[in-house]
Amino acid sequence: MNSLDVLLALPSVRLAALALLLGSIALPIVGVFIVGLDIMPVRFAMMHVALLGIAVGLLTGIDPLLCALVACALTGGALTPMARSPSGLSGAMGLLMTLAIAAALLVLSISGVNANGAFELLWGSILATRPGDVAALAVLAVIVPLLYRLRHRDLALLLHDRELALCSGVAVDRLTLILLVVIAVAIASAIRLTGALLVDALTLLPALAARRVGSSLASMIRYSVIFGLVFNLGGFLLALLLDFPPGPTLVLVGGLCTLLLHAIPSAMFQTRRAPTR
Repeated sequence: MNSLDVLLALPSVRLAALALLLGSIALPIVGVFIVGLDIMPVRFAMMHVALLGIAVGLLTGIDPLLCALVACALTGGALTPMARSPSGLSGAMGLLMTLAIAAALLVLSISGVNANGAFELLWGSILATRPGDVAALAVLAVIVPLLYRLRHRDLALLLHDRELALCSGVAVDRLTLILLVVIAVAIASAIRLTGALLVDALTLLPALAARRVGSSLASMIRYSVIFGLVFNLGGFLLALLLDFPPGPTLVLVGGLCTLLLHAIPSAMFQTRRAPTR
């Protein structure tokens, strides 16, 4: 039995691989939503809100990941009215990030709680994945594809043009609320795998690669999942083989593959990418 077989026989490694498999189904689709809505700053804001939730969990003795999920879900819902403003969500993100990180540091300071546990979640530790983390990702792996399947027409219109979606009778505010809550919860669910600071490996990198080769929302959704599985499981196996830290390895594998795809001339693809906004 070689060293890789020995590692794959460990329960922690198997649990981490299962978490990555489930995350690679839902999180790349969430990345497509983020790119389509043009709300890149939201993921940074959710990272800071997740830290605040973790700090509250450490203070109260409640599961920090559960507190992070709740905090992000509530914040995602509260952001919906801002999406209607001319400046969109971007303008409020700096304020939200500043307030969230300040509140998190204050909670950690006045409570005397060791901040190492909170910041460990920000950096991530795939091999520290727990059954609760896998359960959260399993729920997302069902809900996110189901949401797309049930609302694919409305999603295509919203991601292409908000005003066009409104004129077409789409319940834009309600759908935006659902998407923001799903995005926020997905980011919070992924922080233990790569850490909040490297969560783009699971969300945006597969989505950006999919936009390069996809010609419609349906094809981008499909390609994003394929790329997510290849990038993340491939990066995880490479990290095990080379004894590298998994989080940065996932990001580098996904990032390099995405760059290579963008370096290939558009004519090499059978269909050209259609804009989603």
